Amino acid sequence: MTWLLILILVPLAGSLVLAFLKGNDRAAVLAALGFSILEFVLVIPFWLSYDAAGPRLQMTSSFDWIPSFGVHIAFGTDGIALIMIAVIALLVPIVVGGLGTMDKLPPGRSAGGFLSLILLQEALTIGVFAATDVFLFYVLFEIMLIPMYFLIGGYGGANRQYAAVKFFLYSFLGGLIMLASAIGAYSLAADKLGKGTFDWATLVTVVREAPLSTQIWLFLGFFLAFAIKAPLVPFHTWLPDAAGEAPIGVAVLLVGVLDKVGTFGFLRYCLPMFPEASKTLAPLVLVLSVIGVLYGSILAAGQRDMKRFIAYVSIAHFGFISLGIFAFNEQAMVGSATYMLNHSLATGMLIVVIGLVIARGGSSRISDYGGMAKVTPLLAGLFLLAGLSTLSLPGTNSFVSEFLVLIGSFVDQPVYTILATVGMVLAAAYVLWLYQRVFQGPVRGDALVGVGGGPGTAIAPELGAKKAIRDLNGREIAILAPLVVLILVLGFYPKPVLDTVTPTVQQTLSAVQGGK
Repeated sequence: MTWLLILILVPLAGSLVLAFLKGNDRAAVLAALGFSILEFVLVIPFWLSYDAAGPRLQMTSSFDWIPSFGVHIAFGTDGIALIMIAVIALLVPIVVGGLGTMDKLPPGRSAGGFLSLILLQEALTIGVFAATDVFLFYVLFEIMLIPMYFLIGGYGGANRQYAAVKFFLYSFLGGLIMLASAIGAYSLAADKLGKGTFDWATLVTVVREAPLSTQIWLFLGFFLAFAIKAPLVPFHTWLPDAAGEAPIGVAVLLVGVLDKVGTFGFLRYCLPMFPEASKTLAPLVLVLSVIGVLYGSILAAGQRDMKRFIAYVSIAHFGFISLGIFAFNEQAMVGSATYMLNHSLATGMLIVVIGLVIARGGSSRISDYGGMAKVTPLLAGLFLLAGLSTLSLPGTNSFVSEFLVLIGSFVDQPVYTILATVGMVLAAAYVLWLYQRVFQGPVRGDALVGVGGGPGTAIAPELGAKKAIRDLNGREIAILAPLVVLILVLGFYPKPVLDTVTPTVQQTLSAVQGGK
């Protein structure tokens, strides 16, 4: 029994327990909080036991699954998988703790069912990051769509069914294409070794020696699946609908963690397994990355809905991440790997504070707000901090990552880097624009004030009744506090994360350049 198996089994066990607590919401919340906090506590020794100077895959375990086809239930972690496992273990207790304050369940829906799906999503996502058998990775890649489909479709907004189906079909189709490429890699191994295998380490040594034309076709199968998941333009169109309709807590996991499976796949599968194809097709990916940065930034600035705003901001950020990966520069790639973590923290916090705004005003439309800083100064301050981290202000966690991506990419890809830098300017514009519209100026908008209302009150227009708009309470401060601490600490001291991911990045670049 390894650490990774324990980390997968704990939330899975919690999910099963919660499935039997559908009639008792309070017990379900307490049980989910207990399991999620236990998971986070277990991640601490898991992180401390990882040796950054050791082999790429550590804390490995492998069990026969389908021996005749060389399929195993095999897990292991590298530095990049480690930070993503840690961040989902951090975000899930925040999502659970926010139920009832930033999220309200639809009538007739139980907390037990909702939280059971949340913990199942956590277990499957950790499994995806930890899988070292390509077939197992594919299976988990597809299965993890199921709880997210039900979370969006069962608990989301008015157009939740459309958004859930669109999310599922896009990702499922990408997974099927990836399976075809995985079978192709299996066949190459069978031809060379006399026996097929889906073992990741073995396939890396076998597939990298295939002719360039073969590599390109196999690369495209994996790349398409990961580009949809990332989401990279033009495969991104599912995200605004899914994020816009998902409950706030679900959006935290969707945008904060699940999307990272795509960029993780670039680093774990595309580059080491298909090095020549990766270098050959890199200019195409760089073009898509820059388009994503500019397109996402421009559309974010024009959004009228705060939840869809988050989706387009993330599309721009994923353009930065893929730019750093396919620049094939160590600094840029380290920046991209750490950006995966820092984007999860910054965007996760921004989604949470937006959820708290919506919980107070009852609307996600930006035009329904104004002057909230007069009413909720603490919420306004934390919203601003999350926004400044999102735009990578020096002193916040995201700055180091974005700086490394830009300074590293500029060495070999100056034109793409200069174009992407425009996105930084746009980021400052759209983040500050959102903050100004929601929190500055006079108190205005039907969600906050009506005829005869004033600061600190809200009026339900259909009832003409006032109610107090209160600032953050102790529970809300508690769920935001870990994110605030990490954003500030990693802004000034990113060394622990950099030391963790740098050896994995070096090993990836070595594989691309012809080393083992």
